[in-house]
Amino acid sequence: MSSAQAIDELARRLSERLRADRLFRPGDPSYTDTTTLWNGAVTARPALVVRPRTSAEAAAAVTSAREFGVGLSVRGGGHDWAGRALRGGLVIDLGSMRDVRVERDTAVIGGGSRAGDVIAAVASYGMNVAAGTAGVVGMAGLSLGGGYGPLLGTAGLAADNLLGAEVVLADGRLISTEDDPELLWALRGGGGNFGVVTSLRVRLHPDRGLVGGMALFPWQEASTVLSRFAELIADAPDGLTLLVEMTVAPDIGPCLVVVPVWSGERWHADAAIGAVKRLGTPITSTVAPTTQKDLWGQFDQSVPNGMHWELRTRNIAELTPDIIDLLTGWAETRPGPGAGIGLRQFHGAATRVGADDSAFGLRTNHVAVEISAGHGPDEEPAAYRDWVDNVSNALAPFALPGGYPNFLLPDQDEQVAHAYGAHPERLVRAKESYDPEHVFTATPLPDRDMLKNYTPQSELRR
Repeated sequence: MSSAQAIDELARRLSERLRADRLFRPGDPSYTDTTTLWNGAVTARPALVVRPRTSAEAAAAVTSAREFGVGLSVRGGGHDWAGRALRGGLVIDLGSMRDVRVERDTAVIGGGSRAGDVIAAVASYGMNVAAGTAGVVGMAGLSLGGGYGPLLGTAGLAADNLLGAEVVLADGRLISTEDDPELLWALRGGGGNFGVVTSLRVRLHPDRGLVGGMALFPWQEASTVLSRFAELIADAPDGLTLLVEMTVAPDIGPCLVVVPVWSGERWHADAAIGAVKRLGTPITSTVAPTTQKDLWGQFDQSVPNGMHWELRTRNIAELTPDIIDLLTGWAETRPGPGAGIGLRQFHGAATRVGADDSAFGLRTNHVAVEISAGHGPDEEPAAYRDWVDNVSNALAPFALPGGYPNFLLPDQDEQVAHAYGAHPERLVRAKESYDPEHVFTATPLPDRDMLKNYTPQSELRR
């Protein structure tokens, strides 16, 4: 049977099991919506898209695809920059599974839920949720890969707040992590590599009154601001989590955008935010008492769809003067205004999760460096790709082993081998157990060849 015949047979089989308005092929009115990703550079177009509304329908799609030998991938929020959501002839799009049900201090959310869906649903209950820095990003992909976010100091990573999940495995079985704690361990940082996650149970946190926003500092003060930032995060309380972007702002030009979020006890907020404002001379600031919904609405403005992106990632133990000089120097050579360098603080509650409790990697205080380059569709991508590679390579001698899995590529073997903490061999065994034929591909995982020369991070830092 040819691949075209296999797709036709698969479409026929699924049309027997699902309503016609849940299947899309090229030319159908909803096909473009279900195959458009945040990264406009991804041009892959699958032969067939199915949009299930239940776990049973997702299971039917998986078993049918396997029966006809059609490769498949899973699309959640559509923000995986590397385009892994559109691999294979069949895409399972979870965009219709976005229900959120609040149960006291937890929420049960559909596999296609965006962070904004959850934030809006839990707000009326006086709760917040550990999420990334954009409401439009899918909660499943974010949580499974780790999930740095502005509440990290008090709430931990999004992965740390994943309490349970329902997963369709490659053989079509729907299983709950309540009956399989090893699968839950793997999902907490091991990515969407084990099946279709159709439902998640996440921990919620009481809203004690957030203070946050964006403060812009002039580029002329970059070295001073970053030096003071390094001092501030070295002793920052759990309640203060910081993000810095070396970027280009409209009508301002090159600048530093500092994003502080206070999520601790409200009466300590003024002192913490005051320290942030003294990093330099702010050009402008939106930092004020706020809600999670309003604050994440600000963040969404910085992640528009359609630009073409390249990303790289490194972790550093501390922001030393040499690293500050290196990063500011490279920022000044950016190929265009969409290229920038982000610094994400990792501290507080996220560091107190045991190494055996999740597949996520580095659990000590560090700064995650996000090297990104976005450009328009008519621009030549080579200069942007070269720039992110050059920055990453220049930073490598100063960096800790590994990197943030959601930003890694499969050919970055050395980083992949060290990206998953103290027990990479345990993660390899989980992959072999739950998905031995490697049907699902999300964040790159180490394999047994990589682990032959694996050295634990603790020994590499000696």
